[in-house]
Amino acid sequence: MAEPVDPAQPPHPADVADLVVEGCTVLAHDPDGTIRFLEDHTVVVRDGAVADVTPAARASDLPARERIDARGQLAMPGLINCHTHTPMTALRGIAEDMPVEEWFNDWIWPIESNLTEEVVELGALLACAEMIRGGVTAFADHYFAMDRVADAVVRSGLRAALGWTYFSGQGSEGRERSLDFALRRAGDADGRITTMLAPHAPYTVEDADLAATAELAREHGLPVHIHAAENRAQTDGSLERHGRTPVETLHRTGLLDVDLLVAHGTGLVGSDFEVLGRATGRIGFATAPKGHLKFGWDTTPIRALRSLGIPVGLATDGAASNNTLDVWESMTLTALVQKSAEKDPRWLTARQALDHATVQSAQVTGLGERAGALTPGRRADLILVDLTGPHVRPLHDVAAALVFSARSADVLTTIVDGRVLMRDRRLLTLDVDAVATELAQRLPKLTDRAHGRRIQDYDVGR
Repeated sequence: MAEPVDPAQPPHPADVADLVVEGCTVLAHDPDGTIRFLEDHTVVVRDGAVADVTPAARASDLPARERIDARGQLAMPGLINCHTHTPMTALRGIAEDMPVEEWFNDWIWPIESNLTEEVVELGALLACAEMIRGGVTAFADHYFAMDRVADAVVRSGLRAALGWTYFSGQGSEGRERSLDFALRRAGDADGRITTMLAPHAPYTVEDADLAATAELAREHGLPVHIHAAENRAQTDGSLERHGRTPVETLHRTGLLDVDLLVAHGTGLVGSDFEVLGRATGRIGFATAPKGHLKFGWDTTPIRALRSLGIPVGLATDGAASNNTLDVWESMTLTALVQKSAEKDPRWLTARQALDHATVQSAQVTGLGERAGALTPGRRADLILVDLTGPHVRPLHDVAAALVFSARSADVLTTIVDGRVLMRDRRLLTLDVDAVATELAQRLPKLTDRAHGRRIQDYDVGR
């Protein structure tokens, strides 16, 4: 016979939650992927994971080390930025209103030849602060000096999938550096850091190096993050020069047979979908609609990719092209641009946009079993959104309010692995003013282009 419980005794540590977020509306995913909104619920967090999502009345007496009163707020999975270059916050707004080849050749790649590791880390820290404030809990980064970006992730408390970019012009050293980083830093930050191999693109990385990358990915169980078919000019240049599209190059070199994150894909053509349909790896695309619009590109053909079962996650690209790292803005633009491109107001719906922002973004970045849904067992990466502002009321349709009315400034609290990184709009892990001041001191040397060097040439005809 069980001993009676003495109410005077303190609860056993196993019964004490680390964090209880109570009284909120919760964005929940059913097993079939249907999105529902559960009113007056509580999210219980233990050991950095979601332990339970339950009606608030059932958890009112649950002992917890920390409680958040979230009445009037919505709890949802943290947003995931599926493709960015965080250190490029240092170049925000430096090259505007010009074609992409001029942007790269005359501005970005000459300036990046001045990069120092200190600038990389400061830019990444500033980016992390911006993303935390915008409700982003994880991001996939593709850049240089990635040890310093990883250090910024550790310091900020965010989750990240990181890859060290390389070009064929660096010889085998670039690929070896990318692999070394991926093997050394995987699992850092208490498991919040995962790693990828990161060849830049088919127009800057030779077929032999892409094939070697695919072989390394298979050997070490690593995913690959690459730009491909970014725009139609790249596809046309590849067809003219090689007689095949960039996607066909990915197939030819074996990259479609490993886990692969492809950035942009606005230059996909009809034959590409047949090739993608035969892929044996887990393929995902990242769409960054604001940057696509700024460069005058087409849009990522999400409807065609989804018909193949390929997930499409939301991204911002770097702040040098997108100006912000606001995934909330990317979600709104994705829905609107897709409706326009398809000439169909029934596509993409608000609920579909939320699915891309949560579950599909987690799948694209390799976090599908850890993030993307407030489901027991997944990591407690969640945000609290204020639903009381005049721009979202009256609240006839919560999904529509989130996608078309709410803004990143409505995010009040950001939590990763059960740790509160921002509460009531106050950052708890980073000092923005200190980072921005130190970065500003280094900008004159960074932005000097008088030397005439470039880290690479943008030539899609190669």
